[in-house]
Formats: sequence, structure tokens, C-alpha cells
Amino acid sequence: MALLALGLDPWSLLCLFLFQLFLAWLPLTAGGSGQGPLPRVTFGAGDGRRALSLFQQKGLQDFDTLLLSGDGGTLYVGARETILALDIQDSGMPKLKNMIPWPASDQKKNECAFKKKSIETQCFNFIRVLVSVNATHLYACGTFAFSPACTFIELQDSYLLPISEDKVVEGKGQSPFDPAHKHTAVLADGMLYSGTMNNFLGSEPILIRTLGPQPVLKTDNFLRWLQPDASFVAAIPSTHFVYFFFEETASEFEFFEKLHTSRVARVCKNDVGGDKLLQKKWTTFLKAQLLCSQPGQLPFNVIRHAVLLPAAAPAEPRVYATFSSQWQIGGTRSSAVCAFSLKDIKRVFEGKYKELNKETSRWTTYGVPEISPRPGSCSVGPSSDKALTFMKDHFLMDEQVMGTPLLVQSGVEYTKLAVETAQGVDGHSHLVMYLGTGSLHKAVVSEDNSAHLVEEIQLFPEPVRNLLLAPAQGAVFVGFSGGIWRIPRANCSIYESCVDCVLARDPHCAWDPESRTCCLLPTPIPLEDCFPCLLRKSWRQDMEQGNPNWACATGPMGRSFQSQSRPQMIKEVLAIPNSILELPCPHLSALASYRWSRGLAQVPEASAAAVYNGSLVLLLRGGVGGLYQCWATENGFSYPVVSYWVHSQDQPLALDPELAGIPRERMEAPLTRVGGGAALAAPRSYWPHFLTVTVLLALVLSGGLLLLLTSPLGVLRARGKVQGCETLPPGEKAPLSREQHLQPPKELRTSTSNVDADNNHLGPDVA
Repeated sequence: MALLALGLDPWSLLCLFLFQLFLAWLPLTAGGSGQGPLPRVTFGAGDGRRALSLFQQKGLQDFDTLLLSGDGGTLYVGARETILALDIQDSGMPKLKNMIPWPASDQKKNECAFKKKSIETQCFNFIRVLVSVNATHLYACGTFAFSPACTFIELQDSYLLPISEDKVVEGKGQSPFDPAHKHTAVLADGMLYSGTMNNFLGSEPILIRTLGPQPVLKTDNFLRWLQPDASFVAAIPSTHFVYFFFEETASEFEFFEKLHTSRVARVCKNDVGGDKLLQKKWTTFLKAQLLCSQPGQLPFNVIRHAVLLPAAAPAEPRVYATFSSQWQIGGTRSSAVCAFSLKDIKRVFEGKYKELNKETSRWTTYGVPEISPRPGSCSVGPSSDKALTFMKDHFLMDEQVMGTPLLVQSGVEYTKLAVETAQGVDGHSHLVMYLGTGSLHKAVVSEDNSAHLVEEIQLFPEPVRNLLLAPAQGAVFVGFSGGIWRIPRANCSIYESCVDCVLARDPHCAWDPESRTCCLLPTPIPLEDCFPCLLRKSWRQDMEQGNPNWACATGPMGRSFQSQSRPQMIKEVLAIPNSILELPCPHLSALASYRWSRGLAQVPEASAAAVYNGSLVLLLRGGVGGLYQCWATENGFSYPVVSYWVHSQDQPLALDPELAGIPRERMEAPLTRVGGGAALAAPRSYWPHFLTVTVLLALVLSGGLLLLLTSPLGVLRARGKVQGCETLPPGEKAPLSREQHLQPPKELRTSTSNVDADNNHLGPDVA
């Protein structure tokens, strides 16, 4: 009666009790957060906010090799036993121009199956090399059912002409035998430089130069310039050299476990081989160790991919590479992106060498030899026999090439990357990296060489096969087993306010106060105000600090920045007594922290409110109406994400003078009626919550019933101890332990001798 005197009817009491149980259950379902840098925004597969285009062709798979035409309007794709030409000039899904088949012959497939290879997954022609020779021809190589082959493909107005069988030649050394082996190839000055496996078993790595007017050169397998497990990931040409990036087992270190190491090798473009020594072999082959590590941490010693970003003079070009580690720290994989200067690489190749002591099998430092010209340099003409003899044994450099870590990510293995520079509104260039896993990460590098992840686009559970950036199209093309994704490199329209646009720190996006939209910047930004929709002086962007207080402070006509505590839009919600109301808060950024407020106070402040998965859950009783705001705090700046006015018929919004003049919209929030009466149509089901609360209530009632049932038994036991005898009946002893208490009678015990090997009981005669 006392509770009823407080104005709580039985239905309200039940509602309050269930709500308290619901609040007690909330902390048990909270999840933990991941490790490493977080993408600010994450888009799931099929998310309408990030429009993607997918090209697929029935019957085709393994879209592994991508090549962009010279004019940037055609994308050539090497798939399994097929080469395609796609038109990518228009935005949206690439359009198929034509495709030509290039299957392995039946004879080669039968031979492949006879060598114990899978006829269903391996004995095909996987295109592994696709380069542009000139405006009229492509050059392609494939595994050809473990019998590598190459051919020239003629072009006619960017269309592929059929391949003639008489033009197909052996491709050993240019394409791997096994489609699972890593490889690399680049065309420089009309010559093809390849790094791959040169035999069927995959135990003979080779760096080879083919095509063009220069003689064919390759590494010497007998001299063990490369370890048998070398795995090539990239080939980058420069003015005088071609650099190969690969990973192999380190021979200069002595450990119990095989230590993998990342390498960069260098050969000269004008190398013609030796006359007597090193005939048809490289005479300028050198290699050095790449080191990507953080102070006090284990190194990232397995290179996965590398690309070159040419820099404008006087800055030096830099190589950006992704690494992983052969060790798992904490049971999770991790990746790193490091930058290497070509100037530092060149300096290491001009330093001291390493020498193998054949008596002790140890590598020692060897100084600079007194040989002119220096061994390994790109001197004109063949080198002397003395220099060639020196080069046979001194191919490993003593110093390491140190990289600058830009991004370290836990729980992720980056397989591919593409880089570009984007010019901001301040005229400065910002490095943008596109990193491929099963998702695509967009990272931006600041001036202090630290990177932040702008967004993550979840694509598929398998690793990305290839990445290709098409600057003229403003898109990134991603190849995987089932097709080609076309991904616009920026989607500025998702940032609906100046605050959100500035906090994103995306160099491709800037806020336009005139149109009040976050716009995509043209590439490159025009020097004059010739872009009709945007005025360069009015763009809002802060790439280094991401500070909306500064970037959004003034308007184009001197308007002052309004206080962020005043909502821009209010969503009006009609309250129904004795029901549970959920007010969602969209999490615009994973880097922000969120809180709820009611007026000037923070919630939850009483038993009638709770925060669940970011949403505010209210028990609608008297006095819970008013203004509720979800606040986000990011980079030291707080702003309201969404504002709600919860009211009933006797508490309209217009009565609050502080909220007058603010646009509002009426909405139907998810409501769950607990205490009788009708409720608004709920677009979200609360059946799991109801089941959980019901189970908890049943457990509480069962526990109380169990206590009631066991209490009389306890009284009887205590009364028996008082009235009974102190000694036990004859033949009965108090149990000393659980084992003795559970021991069976003697006549029922079975001797171990009466049990056979199959645990079967035997008779006394058999025993």
C-alpha cells in the first residue's frame, strides 16, 4: 500500500522491476575494442553511403593482373585463361570492351595432372605478366599449366586482337610455374626485368632480363646469390638501375630458427655480362637488407609489396613498402608501412661489403676494394676479370637500409598498396596510401610521418589480389578472385557538417560554406578561381590539426561561428507513459567518445535511463521529458551529433523559448510497451531483450523457491543432530574424503586382474 501511495500501480512496478533487470544485464554484453589505429569511418559491404561498382563476368575468376592504358581510359585485366579490356572512362561499373581466351593446351594440362598437380585448381593458364610494350602491343606471360609461356598481343583502338598459337613462346624465367608463387616484372627501356622461380619445384629463384636489344642476363644459381626460398614482390626502375624487392632466409645470421629478412637488390641497366667470367650473368648484382622496425620492438622482416612515389625536385623519390612479421605477438598478426629513400638505398650500395669466411662459415665486414671502377657500378663497357672475381663472392652489402615507420597496425596483414599525393587547400601536398587486406584502408600521412586511417571499406574475406590507382578517373581498382571493384578514392558527401568534414582530415574533401556541403576537391586544384561551384579562399580544411574551432570559425561574409551547444535540428518524439524508449545516436567517428545529456546535465542520472550500444534507453515515466542530446568529443572538440525533444501532449516543444526557431522533424522512435495500452509501431524488435529479462526473472524466482524448499530440510537436520546419538550405527564410519565415501562395497569391486585389455569383466576361471 505504501508503494501504491507513491503513485505506482502494479503495472508500473513490474515495468520498473524489469527495467532494473535490463540495466543489470547491460554491462555483461559490452564488447571490447581492438588494438592498433582505428579507421575513423567503416563501411560494410553493400553500404549505400559508399557507392562501389563491381565488375564480374560469368565463368571467369582470378582477376589477378591489372594494367592501365597510356591514356587512362582502358583497364586491361589478366584473369584465369582470359585477358579482358574494360572501358573505365565513365563513372560506375567498368564496361567490357572485349576479351580474348588464352587457355593452356590439353596436352599441357594432362602433363600437369601427371605431375601430381590439381586438374581443378592448378593446371590452368594464370596470367602473371601483363605490360604495355607500345601503343599497339601488349606483352603477356602465364603459368600455362606449369609450363610458362609468353606472347605478344596486338591492339586495335584499345581492343584486344586474338592470340595466334605460332606467336606463343616459352616463358621460363619470366612467369612462375606455380600460380601460388610470388613474382614481379617491369618493362623499362623496352626490356623486361623479371623476378620469379625458374623451375618446376620452385627452388630456383632467378632475376632475369629479356626482350630488347641487350643480351639476356640472369643471376648465377651456383653462386647462391639468392636463397632457394626467395620470394619477389616488386621491381622498380630508376634512371640507371632496376631495384628488386624480395624476401628470403638470411644466411648472414646464425640462429636456431630460420630468420626471414627483406632485401633490395640492384642491377645496372647497361650491364652486358662478362667475357670470360660471369658470361650471360649479371656483373652488377648487389643486395642489401631492408629494416622496418620500431625502437624496442621486433622487426617487421617479411616484405609484402613495394611501390615508388616519384617526388618533385629537389626532394628524393621514396619507396613505400608493406611488411609483416614472421612472429605473432599476442597471437595476432601485425603489419607496418615503411618509407625508404632512394638516396639512402644508393648510399648503402656504395658502402662496405660483406664477405663469407669459408673456413668458419661466418660473414664478416669487407672494406672498399682498390679496384677502379668500383665493382657493381654502372661503368661503361665490360668490367675487368679482377672486378668480376670480386663480384662473385661480394654481393651482399654490410650496411642496412633503414626505413621510417609510418603506420603500424595490429590484427591486419596488408598485402598490397598504392600511393599518391593530394594537394590541400593550403597548397601543401599530402601523402595518401591505399592499403589492401580483405578490406581497403585509406591512410593519410602527416608532416610528422604519422598516419591516420580516414576510412575502411570492407570488401570480402579473402586478401586483395591487386591494387591499381587510376588518377585520371579518381578511383582505385581492386582485383580479387571473383571480379574487379571500382572504388572512388573519396566520398565527401557522407560528411554532412563542417565539423565532420574537417575532423575527417581527408585531403580530397573540403567544406564549402556557400553551398554548406563537403565537396570533392578537383585534382589538381586550379590556380585561378575557374571552378564555378567553389571559391578557393572559402574552402575549409585543416589537415594537420583537424580543428573545427579554427576551420569552421568564420563564414565567407564574416559570419561568426555559432555555438555548437545549440542544436541544428531537433527530432521530436512523442512519449507514451510506461514504455521503454530508445534514442539512437549515430556514431559518425570511431575515434570519438560519446555521452548523453539532458539539458545541461549528463545522463544516466537516475534509474530511468541507461546507455546501450550508444543509444539512450529511457523508462518513460513522469518528468523524463525534455531535450536529450548525444555529444561526440574528438580531437578535443565536442559537438552534438543528434538532438531529441521527448514530450507528451501536455508538454509541447513550442513552450521552450530556448529552442525556438530551430528546425524540427517529428519521428517515430522504437517503443516497447510494458504496462498495457497501445504503443507506436516499432521498426525494431525487442524480442531478444524480452527473452533475456524473462530468463533472468525466472532464475530469480527459481532461486527464491529453492531457498524456501531447502529451509525446512535444514531445520530438520539441525533438530536431528541435537536429538540423535553421537555415535554412528555399527559398521558405518564417517567418510574422511569424497573418494572413501563413494567407494563401492568390497564384494562389488572388480580386481584389476579380472579386466582384459578392452575393459571387459572376466569370470573367475578366465581370470
